[in-house]
Amino acid sequence: MPCPANERGSVGQMGWELDPEAVIEAGREVVEREWVAVQGVSSQINSTFVEVVRLLATVTGKVVTTGVGTSGAVAERLAHLLSVTGTPAFFVQPSEGLHGRLGAITKQDVVVAFSKGGHSVELNEFVSRAKRRAAAVVSVTADVCSPLGMLADIPVSLLTAEEADPGGMIAMGSTLAVAAWGDALAVTLMRLRGYSWATVLETHPNGAVGLRTALPPDLPPIATATPTATEQAR
Repeated sequence: MPCPANERGSVGQMGWELDPEAVIEAGREVVEREWVAVQGVSSQINSTFVEVVRLLATVTGKVVTTGVGTSGAVAERLAHLLSVTGTPAFFVQPSEGLHGRLGAITKQDVVVAFSKGGHSVELNEFVSRAKRRAAAVVSVTADVCSPLGMLADIPVSLLTAEEADPGGMIAMGSTLAVAAWGDALAVTLMRLRGYSWATVLETHPNGAVGLRTALPPDLPPIATATPTATEQAR
């Protein structure tokens, strides 16, 4: 149903004409490149992903996400989604962490750090100090041999084609790919925990979600292997 008409005035008036087809094509080219980048994440969900899931499913503290720039935006988004889906998490901006917020991190926590290149000085300093506080570290980067990758207990390699980002410099498609990886992590943990929609609604009572009068079926649980007698005795 279309929205009621409103007075838009002269928004967007210019002294020259646009070629509508060229503009549409330009926009679609970007979306198609980014679609390829996101699609490429599926084949990179591997045994390292299992390691990260195992670590976050058993953490006794909280998950701390961090990053700068567009990686920071992805990290902050993931902290929100993890919390909504049953894995307590919060975001720390590295420069804030280096001005005292690092004190919130304990040896019971897991730090998940995002950086495409892995060379952000303030991020690596923050992660290094978090590790000195005995927190476990997961890095998500395109270069596991970068300084950030070398700091991590679990380095996650997430690669995208250079054309996913304009000029190979502005993180766009690669950012969406990392966000998709984070979505996969959040939902997998939600299913592993058997976290219900009713519980989601309990912590998300406002907005359109809170107005729902009927809930969808809960996500199917993920079977876990039965521990051996040796593992149970540990």
